[in-house]
Amino acid sequence: MISEINLPLILIAALVATVSPGPATLAIIGTSMNSGRRYGLALASGVMTGSLVWSISAAFGLGAIMLANSWMFEILRYFGAGYLLFLAYKSARSALTPGAAKVQNIVFPSARKAYTKGLMLHLTNPKAILFFGSLYSIGIPPNASPEALGIVIVAIAVQSFLVFHCYALLFSSARITAGYAKLRRWFEAVFALAFGAAGLKILTTHTD
Repeated sequence: MISEINLPLILIAALVATVSPGPATLAIIGTSMNSGRRYGLALASGVMTGSLVWSISAAFGLGAIMLANSWMFEILRYFGAGYLLFLAYKSARSALTPGAAKVQNIVFPSARKAYTKGLMLHLTNPKAILFFGSLYSIGIPPNASPEALGIVIVAIAVQSFLVFHCYALLFSSARITAGYAKLRRWFEAVFALAFGAAGLKILTTHTD
């Protein structure tokens, strides 16, 4: 049953992580600004596919492990909270650093190459599996049903699809790019607060 899942907390945590600057989002931004909307959307599709692979792997792999070793649930919960607090620190440090964000200037010969680059970028990013492992340990109990896990996977996939592709659409616009450059440090400050709040929420949530 989906009632056993803390879906709002999971989606909020996933949204904060998805919209915050990282290797994938910066690659999408750089590609959209330098190569155009078509290639930005293709790379975003690759990133989203990689995200889905890690999401499925973490959901069912960790679920099976925690069924046999429930003590791992608490370990992953605290580890996940620590990771979110680390991201809060990185965002806060970036917010205090003047200057423009560093984006990856990538040029592709085809949309297919851009998709492959996005897919490999996310599949080879150790932070992705770490995040998804932490995420599923936060809001999903060890005895969650496959149906409930499926709902979470689909919800996160739809949310990730919208966010990644919106990045590509937005940053292929010169006006949006200029506006982001001016407000970058404010965005980073908001990300720092959001990560910090999510981490503290995890630490103070009791799972009986």
